[in-house]
Order: sequence, then C-alpha cells, then structure tokens
Amino acid sequence: MAQELEEARRMADGGKAAQLRLLFCGVGVFPTAVSRTCAALKSYPHILVDCLPLDEIAEKIHEYDMCVCRMGNLDRKTLLKASRLKLITQFGMGLERVDVETATEMGIKVGRIPSDSTGNALSCAEHAIFLMLSLLRDQKGLTKSVQEGSLGIPEGRTLFGCKVLIVGYGNIGKELAPRLKAFGVRVLAVRPSWNQMYPIAAGSENVMKHSLVSNGTIPMDDFVDEKGGMEHLHEFLSRSDIVVLCCTQSPKTVGMVNEDFLASMKMVEISSPSDVSISRSLCILFPWLPVDKHSATGGVLSVVYNPGALLVNVARGGLMDYTAVSEALKSGHLGGLATDVTWVEPIDPKDPIVHLPNVVVTPHVAGVTEYSYLQMGQLVADAALQLYDGKEITGLEFVN
Repeated sequence: MAQELEEARRMADGGKAAQLRLLFCGVGVFPTAVSRTCAALKSYPHILVDCLPLDEIAEKIHEYDMCVCRMGNLDRKTLLKASRLKLITQFGMGLERVDVETATEMGIKVGRIPSDSTGNALSCAEHAIFLMLSLLRDQKGLTKSVQEGSLGIPEGRTLFGCKVLIVGYGNIGKELAPRLKAFGVRVLAVRPSWNQMYPIAAGSENVMKHSLVSNGTIPMDDFVDEKGGMEHLHEFLSRSDIVVLCCTQSPKTVGMVNEDFLASMKMVEISSPSDVSISRSLCILFPWLPVDKHSATGGVLSVVYNPGALLVNVARGGLMDYTAVSEALKSGHLGGLATDVTWVEPIDPKDPIVHLPNVVVTPHVAGVTEYSYLQMGQLVADAALQLYDGKEITGLEFVN
C-alpha cells in the first residue's frame, strides 16, 4: 500500500518522487559526515537522511534512492535487494567495500568524492606529517615523561635530512611532497606510471587556492627528487628513512607490506659505541630493541640491532600484513609504525600492537577536518539534489 501511495504522489508531481531517501551506512562512525550533509540540506525537506546500523542495511536498502557506504559492505547479495537505489558514493575515496560489478548490472552509479577538490588530500597530507613527527619525537615517550615528572627526555629525531618515500604518488602524494620539502626532506616516490602534467578535477578551484600546488595543472614531479615505477619500490625502500603509504587498496595491493617489503626497508646505521653513557642513551631512545646488557669485557652495553626505518599509513589498513608488521616491529627491523587505518576498524584497544612503544595509532581521522568535511558534505548534498531533479550528477568521480 505504501508503494502504491508513493507511486501516486510521483505521478501527481509529473513523475518525480515526493521525497528522496539518502542512507548513510553505520551508526556512530564518522558522525560529522552526516551532520555536515544534513546542514547542507536544511532548506530541502524533500531529501530525507537516515543512518542505519550495519546489520540492518541488507534488510532495508530497498527503501533508499542513494547510499553513502562509509563502513558498510555493499556486496552482491545486498545490492540485489536494492531495487530503488540509483547512486552509491563514499564520504571520501575508498570504494573497496562496494561490489561495483553488481552495481553496474543493477544500473546503479558508483562514484567517489575526488580528494583534490574537497581538501581531503591536503588534510591527509598534513596528518601524515603529524604521524611522522609523532614517531620521530617519540609521542608515547613524551607522554610518559610528563606523567613521571621528567624533563629533557626523550631525545627526538628531526624530519630535516630524512629521505621519505611516498608509495602511491596521487592526490595525497602531490600535497605531501611540497610540505615535506619545507622540512628539508629528500622526497622519493613511486607510482605505476608518471605523466608530466596531471589535470585538476572540475570544481576544485576553491580548494586549489589554498593548495601548495599550482592552479590549472599540476606538475606532479616538481617536488620529487627521485621518481620511479613500482618496479623500483624495493630499491627505494632500501634507501628511505620513512615510508608513507598513500596508495589505494585493490586486489593487487592488499597485503603489499609483507615480509619481502619490510625486509627491503632500510636499517638506520648506528654503530655500537664503546662509551657506556652513549650506549645507555641508545637503549633509552630505542627501548624495544634487543641489546647485549654486558659485553665480554668491561660490562659495556652495546646495541645489537639498529633501529629500522619508519612506516606511516594514511591509506588503508588492508595494505599491511598484520603478522609481518608485528614481527618486524618487535624485532626492531621496522623502527616504528604510525597508522591512521588498521586491519580491522575500529581496532581492538587490547590488540598487542597498539601497546608497542614504537607504534602510534589514530582513529581514521586523516581526512576528517572541518575544511574537508564542509566541502564533502556540500558535495553529497548537491548529488542528492541533482539525483532528485533528474539532472546530471556533477562533482563525483564515477567508476562505472
């Protein structure tokens, strides 16, 4: 009966539905995504916005015209029930939870929000630098010193003089590179293919006013000291002090940070000093590393394993093999991990990896800034209004 009434209202309005229903998948995750979108739709009561728990999506998705998937898995079984759905998007870039092939079969358009036209990429770039500094300055050690009333410890390291490898030099990478150059960093980058010029997405003019890259077109390699294809990855890994993951998750990249990847990463060269005080200082700076507490002569402390390079992830947790990363951290071959994304989200607070002294975890907030969310909320609202009016949907980056 409800469907018949809806059809009657549709025909009375010249074929246009009385309302458009927009679904956000998940409750209690990325809450400002919903509030920013609702604020942009405040003057349009015919667009109804709902949030559903993940376990109710499959049962009720047939009631919605548009869906923002967030953490929801829109698999084939779920999409086959989505008889009314016309558009799926993400409040960001990642669409790995969407069965695009089935959506295409169902006549459902799937699109992501371009990160370069919303401030998402530059927000992620800033967060990547925050994560680097958190490891270099030993964030956990700093907190411990404050709690213990200590002063002048721990001694940190500088970003200045480091070699930083950007894995996946796309929108985030091109925002990250110029910011790193300001710190006195040598930037290396790999991507599947390189083009001299990279066009800016339509509608990005407002963001580009505040970007560190040029307007109109972006010279992608202007801030990169060494660039290479994916075939150069392991050679670049061996020479980098910090490795930043900025690539998309796909069947080819899932678990790419495995034993081979980690084995290729650089070990920082610190010779074992004969001076007891210097040896003790190294043990304080890198407490997780195995050490010889006494040498055969004179009881002098000496470092057995040098601290490894640092890994930063602002992309997807699935890029990392959990076991390989955990073992490399414990052995000291991987000097530290700072990640905004984890293997399972949210990560279990009791997960042992969270409590390692050389690990910093943030709750998937790299792109969650007032600057980016205001613009992404407006873009989702615009797409809903265009869908309701039967107009061409602009501003999204469609994948089918």
